[in-house]
Amino acid sequence: MLKDQDRIFTNLYGMHDRTLKGAKARGHWDGTDKLIKSGRDWVVEQAKASGLRGRGGAGFPTGLKWSFMPKESDGRPAYLVINADESEPGTCKDREIMRHDPHTLIEGALLASFAMGAHASYIYIRGEFIREREALQAAIDECYDAGLLGKNAAKSGWDFDLYLVHGAGAYICGEETALLESLEGKKGMPRMKPPFPAGAGLYGCPTTVNNVESIAVVPTILRRGPEWFSSFGRPNNAGTKLFGISGHVNNPCVVEESMSIPLRELLERHCGGVRGGWDNLKAVIPGGSSVPLLPRDVADEAIMDFDWLREQRSGLGTAAVIVMDQSTDVIKAIWRLSKFYKHESCGQCTPCREGTGWMMRVMDRLVTGEAEVEEIDMLLDVTKQVEGHTICALGDAAAWPIQGLIRHFRNEIEDRIKHKRTGRVSAVAAE
Repeated sequence: MLKDQDRIFTNLYGMHDRTLKGAKARGHWDGTDKLIKSGRDWVVEQAKASGLRGRGGAGFPTGLKWSFMPKESDGRPAYLVINADESEPGTCKDREIMRHDPHTLIEGALLASFAMGAHASYIYIRGEFIREREALQAAIDECYDAGLLGKNAAKSGWDFDLYLVHGAGAYICGEETALLESLEGKKGMPRMKPPFPAGAGLYGCPTTVNNVESIAVVPTILRRGPEWFSSFGRPNNAGTKLFGISGHVNNPCVVEESMSIPLRELLERHCGGVRGGWDNLKAVIPGGSSVPLLPRDVADEAIMDFDWLREQRSGLGTAAVIVMDQSTDVIKAIWRLSKFYKHESCGQCTPCREGTGWMMRVMDRLVTGEAEVEEIDMLLDVTKQVEGHTICALGDAAAWPIQGLIRHFRNEIEDRIKHKRTGRVSAVAAE
């Protein structure tokens, strides 16, 4: 179990003072100028050595991503863009950072931008986050007043400006290139890659897009050392992580824990266990709505990190754990996600624009049992035609929950169809 002294986010629940004074009392903004004076390369190397992987879902090594930025400027400015568009269903972790511990993010933005040679950074915040935006803007204003941002930020010799930009509530703008389009004032539609943002991102300039949590942990890693951070979790899955647990648990919560914690331990220690006891568990979505669900027998063994979940053909994603007990109509739950992805597709790529609607309409019939059994394989086939054939990962995100449902709960779908036909429930469905 993670000890309190090893928690990076010391005000996750808003129990303490979130102002600059409170943040400094908890150890933030301590010797920031010295960290910057250690040099750009040092900061990047520390991030690499810590084993930090992106906390926004994909899990790409953060230090490596930073190192893609040009070492020498060719005259174009460089930018850090922080993705605070937390729109993944079930995910509610970055919100707590911005609402209660905003100075971790602001200091992280300064240090990470310096490491990439960026004099400006943009935080793109989700349209629905009104209070979070107010808290974050107030914290940014405090930092300007205290000389921690602006010219000679934190007396480090580095000039740095931080801007907060409000989105308009589109899920697609959480995808990094669609976010850049939106920031530029255009319609939020993903760009083709290459060029990757590190070569040509915001306004055609070198840009790195990072998740809020990935940036907010940086100051603590630099202060306490990469060895400390990498001491948590399994190899290649280092560090502490915010988990957001919702659904059928006794106490839904957001908690900072060590990576690679067993799922059962996470739920029983912090959430009071599954509603009705562990045996009442039906399925778990381990990482936000885009990753395939895990049935009870896999959840028994589940370890919450990138590699273990990938081996089970799921993923850690944003570490938003959605728990479903035996009362859940799992087919209807996945139908609801299909409806979401159909609604949020930007329509740029044909497989996604047409496929998400098509998949949702088949799911409609599976929920009521009015489909043919053959349609299950037809639906699976269509998910394979959408997955991997779109510019961004929304096509994959729409396909994977359905694939997980068919992989693990095919008998339940078939029973519903048969029951509709014959009017009686088979022994399996009646359990």
